Amino acid sequence: MIAGRYTLEREVGRGGMGAVWLGRDEVLGRDVALKRVGMVPGGSTPDLERAEREARLAARLNHPHVVAVYDLVTEDDEQWLVMEYVDGLTLAGLLQRDGALTPEQAAPLVRQAADALAAAHAAGIVHRDVKPSNILVGPDGQVKLSDFGIARAEADASLTQTGLVTGSPAYLSPEVASGQQATPASDVWSLGATLFHALAGRPPYDVGGNLMGALYRIVHEEPPRLDTAGWLTPLLAATMTTEPADRWPMSRVRDFLSAAPAAAPPPVAPPAAPAPPLDATQVLSSAVPPVAPVAAAPVTAAPDAHREARNRTGAIAVAAAVAGIVVLAVIAWLVGSHGSGDPAASGARHPGGGSSASSGPSGSPGSPGSSPSTSPASPGATADGMENFIEDYLATVTSDPKAAWDLLTPEFQAQSGGYGQYKGFWKTIETADIISSNADPASRQITYTVEYIRSDGSKTRDDVTLTLEGSDGAYKIAGES
Repeated sequence: MIAGRYTLEREVGRGGMGAVWLGRDEVLGRDVALKRVGMVPGGSTPDLERAEREARLAARLNHPHVVAVYDLVTEDDEQWLVMEYVDGLTLAGLLQRDGALTPEQAAPLVRQAADALAAAHAAGIVHRDVKPSNILVGPDGQVKLSDFGIARAEADASLTQTGLVTGSPAYLSPEVASGQQATPASDVWSLGATLFHALAGRPPYDVGGNLMGALYRIVHEEPPRLDTAGWLTPLLAATMTTEPADRWPMSRVRDFLSAAPAAAPPPVAPPAAPAPPLDATQVLSSAVPPVAPVAAAPVTAAPDAHREARNRTGAIAVAAAVAGIVVLAVIAWLVGSHGSGDPAASGARHPGGGSSASSGPSGSPGSPGSSPSTSPASPGATADGMENFIEDYLATVTSDPKAAWDLLTPEFQAQSGGYGQYKGFWKTIETADIISSNADPASRQITYTVEYIRSDGSKTRDDVTLTLEGSDGAYKIAGES
């Protein structure tokens, strides 16, 4: 029992500010969300100032698309924010579960977030951490913007000290990534980056373990673009544009989305066991001297994460250091089991997808030319059966990724980073044709060369080695070498 009134039931999430629990207000008889105030990375005491700021700013925004804050209480030297409970998923969780959205599905969700941000900007408040995991989606498609913990009012200078930059790297605007103060235009960029993620099934920038490389690309390279954004293409161009003065104000973003063709938001079911968000806010300190970043693969590269990781190890350092860019203190989540700051930013995106022919073979033990196993063939497995399975799989995955996803073992599904990443890759492929193949029934490994024809008409080839389990007529893909 918290403050003699709130009963804790279960933890439902964890973010940059602390753990969030589902609780019960025993006085008013309603469900609430309680956020235990955490520490600023590198700090030694709870960030009470930040909790009070979130409560104060959220209270100023009595808006249908902003999570309401009811109370700030103390229990046994711990501080808790008591908030409105939203029974649903974050947009990040929705994308991880269902994959990329169509423009008609994404527009009503992003429009509601834009409406909340337009109200915040009108009240002189900059959110500064707009991202998919801070956008809650209810079962009815209603959106609530959360976590004003690092928001700043125009008259509040408490978060403007030199060398402190906050936000989530994959969604940072160029000016914030280079150490400047966030403005309403910075929120516009971040919402555009969130829309990009919703349409592509992946963040606009793959941070991975190379934070400085990602920040360098945000500041110095042209913003990434999508060829699948449809009528939302002008909106991406008007939000993710380098110069803040060239971006649309948030009210225009909202109005553009409001004028879109009517579309029902996708249904959202509450998650059975919510996972901690992987794109937690990071605090960056400019007290560390600038470091020459390492070039990383652009978002347009073929997204086989295993091969990309191998290819990136040979990338050369960029000659120009990032002038004024702040350096991240080492935070544990960056090296967590899923790597980068958003559920779609790391992990194998697909079995059998990969880098273009120009990348060369990976050199894995299962590459063409390696010796097949000489152990006795397992009963029920034949080379013809394995080859037929792969041909059927490739025909299925390019037309019905969901059906093909079920042909992966649960373990390999987990290694592949979730259905969202998987679908995000395969939706870009029109056809996948096997050029040659070599199946070994003894080891149940099949190596093949595949030619992809992408939605834009481009062609690439890749050498793939998959491990199967099962027997003819009942195979599943268990791994990729």
